[in-house]
Amino acid sequence: MIQVQNLKHFYNKDNHIHFPDFEVTKGEQLLLLGQSGCGKTTLLHILGGLLPPSQGSVIINDTSLFELNSSRLDKFRGKNIGIIFQKTHFVKSLTVAENLLLTQQLGGETQSIERIKNLLNPLNIVHKLNEKTKNLSQGEQQRVAIARALINHPQIILADEPTSALDDTNTDEVIQLLEQQAAEHQATLIIVTHDNRLKERFKNRIEL
Repeated sequence: MIQVQNLKHFYNKDNHIHFPDFEVTKGEQLLLLGQSGCGKTTLLHILGGLLPPSQGSVIINDTSLFELNSSRLDKFRGKNIGIIFQKTHFVKSLTVAENLLLTQQLGGETQSIERIKNLLNPLNIVHKLNEKTKNLSQGEQQRVAIARALINHPQIILADEPTSALDDTNTDEVIQLLEQQAAEHQATLIIVTHDNRLKERFKNRIEL
């Protein structure tokens, strides 16, 4: 499913990171754990095709991500990868529904309000369908961000520090939600975090 080989990223001539090689199979869940400054977000952006590495390869379903040209990479990412960022990056002037319809359009999928409702309903946020995202609470925005990551049936879900600002109760709820949704959609889930509370929840983990 995902193969990472000989991956390095150079921030400048004196500052670079060499990431460990690893493989993740379809439907597997992986925790990438490390303290601030170890390159967690950089690695997530590389895995998501948002940042080319200085060296090495990321292969997803036999496709070498960074051998694709920019338009093919955008299309591949939109179809196969859902990303939950630390900051939600919604179009604030648009409603929840409009943001998710836009995600479908950009991913080359048929726009479907029914598909959106079916995702928002188990996330307990369907009642905010026509609310502008700027008016949502942090927890509500997280749930919409999860729906956005799943809307185009991705094979891979990447989550960047999804629990960093949450208490224990909300941390449990968010991780359970991610695990449930990934399992339901048979998606591979990769979480990058410095949150040591998650260590015991994931048998498959790599410490950076």
